[in-house]
Amino acid sequence: MAVLILGFLPTNAGAQTAPPVPQGRFLKQTVLIGEPLDYELRYEHAPDLEVVFPDSLAQFAPFEYAGKTFFPTRTRQGVSLDRAIYHLRTFRLDSVQTLALPVAVLQGPDTLSILPPPSRVRLRRTVAPLSANTAELPALRQNLALVPVEPIFNYPYWIAGVLALLAVLGGSAALFRRRLTRRYRAYKLRKNHGYFLAQFARHVERFELSRSATNVERAVVLWKNYLARLENSDLNSFTTRELVAYFENDSDVRKALNATDKVVYGNLQTEDAAEVDRAFQRLRGFAERRYASLNAA
Repeated sequence: MAVLILGFLPTNAGAQTAPPVPQGRFLKQTVLIGEPLDYELRYEHAPDLEVVFPDSLAQFAPFEYAGKTFFPTRTRQGVSLDRAIYHLRTFRLDSVQTLALPVAVLQGPDTLSILPPPSRVRLRRTVAPLSANTAELPALRQNLALVPVEPIFNYPYWIAGVLALLAVLGGSAALFRRRLTRRYRAYKLRKNHGYFLAQFARHVERFELSRSATNVERAVVLWKNYLARLENSDLNSFTTRELVAYFENDSDVRKALNATDKVVYGNLQTEDAAEVDRAFQRLRGFAERRYASLNAA
């Protein structure tokens, strides 16, 4: 069985039985500078022999290590085969370059490093070598043609731009927060006031058509709920006496609520309709005055 480790143990030449020699070879005979090159290392041995193949820390000079492909041990007819392919590159200018990767064989406390026969590869040149009589180097050929480059999304600049925009927005919000809050509050007050006037006018119209005490009660409840939101208090739970006291005995509030209480809690008379109409006008007018005073604050 073969395994890969980070290095080799010291070699002891006192082994009694000489193990077989591994085989190493390049998978092609010529190579260009920087071109990928594969080196195959094979070792056939007895199944009970422990074998260690070189790893990335081995000496690959004059080549550079780029990776490896390791194959599991295969045993047939009493012979085990270990095999690995090393992916290399070379940037040396030697015409012929050789390599022999050792295999470590573990025999009890001893370790035997066995080298395969050196394998050679020839460097394939794309430019003819200069003769010894050449005094000057050949002139370089320049190529000024533009090569199209695919644009790349510039994440750092975009992230910096987004952060700057957020900083500006945050500063603006902190600077104009009071003004924006005031405008938003005025918008909500205006919207609620418009809704109140529309609903109140609908209850008044229904009362004029039916002269029903139910419509009077609904109009008063709507008025109380609107003022409760406007004043930010629980005015909708106040009695008539508490409302008059809260609004400092305002004449419109006192007269309007007294008139509506007679209709809601008493019997509506025909001659009382005009008084109820005046009560509605007083309630609506008071609500508009309170809205105007709070909106101007």
